[in-house]
This record gives sequence, structure tokens and C-alpha cells, in this order.
Amino acid sequence: MRIADGTDTRAIASLRSVWTADVVEAHPDFETRMGAWIAGEGDRRTTWLASLGESPVGMASLFEYRRMPRPRVPDSLWGYVANLFVRDNVRNRGVGSALLTSITSAADERGYARLVLSPSARALPFFRRAGFIVPDEAAGGDRLLVRSSSRG
Repeated sequence: MRIADGTDTRAIASLRSVWTADVVEAHPDFETRMGAWIAGEGDRRTTWLASLGESPVGMASLFEYRRMPRPRVPDSLWGYVANLFVRDNVRNRGVGSALLTSITSAADERGYARLVLSPSARALPFFRRAGFIVPDEAAGGDRLLVRSSSRG
């Protein structure tokens, strides 16, 4: 488990291809497009890469949302959890949990007020076990989950 860097574009593009299209190889220009997207996200997105040996098996990212300042209210940062994916053949072996732990630890270190995500229906139990909750069940179902900072 490590934070991805500029040399990991191919691995991230490969995982994204398997996740979204269930293919082994991406379209020829996909790696270039992925690299441009990653560069465009700048320092506000951190992506973690999980590998077994030399093979990338999972990824997750955290986007920093900087709230607009308000009078007499301290500025705050939120994190948006996205792109958490683990290859089918290594699921249920702790890879997803390790990725999510990396994200929640980073969010706590950075002082984020909360983490927000919009999981698939299949992933809801996983995120609920990790402490994410539906902030207002009456306001829109179960697709937006929030986890408050451990800092209170």
C-alpha cells in the first residue's frame, strides 16, 4: 500500500479499465488521458495503490474539498472518497479495508471535518462497517455517506 506517484499512471489506468469496462487492456489513448486527468487534479487528489508483488490489485483516491469561508466560522476541509476498487480475484482479503484505512488516517492527519462518498449499492455494507452513515435518511436515500473526523 502506497501513495501513487507520476510513475503509476499505467497501473491506475489498468485498474480503472478493469473496473469500468471489465477489459484487460485499455483503449490506446486511455493511459495518456488518465495521466492528463491526474495532473489536472493537482495536489487536491491523493491516490493510493495496492499491489501484491509487482501486480497492482487495488486503488482508492481522496479529493480535498475546501469549503468557502464563512464569517465567524473556522475554515474547514472535507474529503471526498472516490475510486475505491479492488480486483475481483483478491477481494475479501483486506485490500479494500487497508485502502480505506489509509484514506481515513490521511483525512484525520489533514484535519478534515468529514469524509463524504457515494458508494455503489454493493459497497454500502463495507462503508457502513467503517463508520460511514447516511446523514439524513429522509433527504435522499442511502447513496451519500458521511464519516465525521475522529478529531471531533
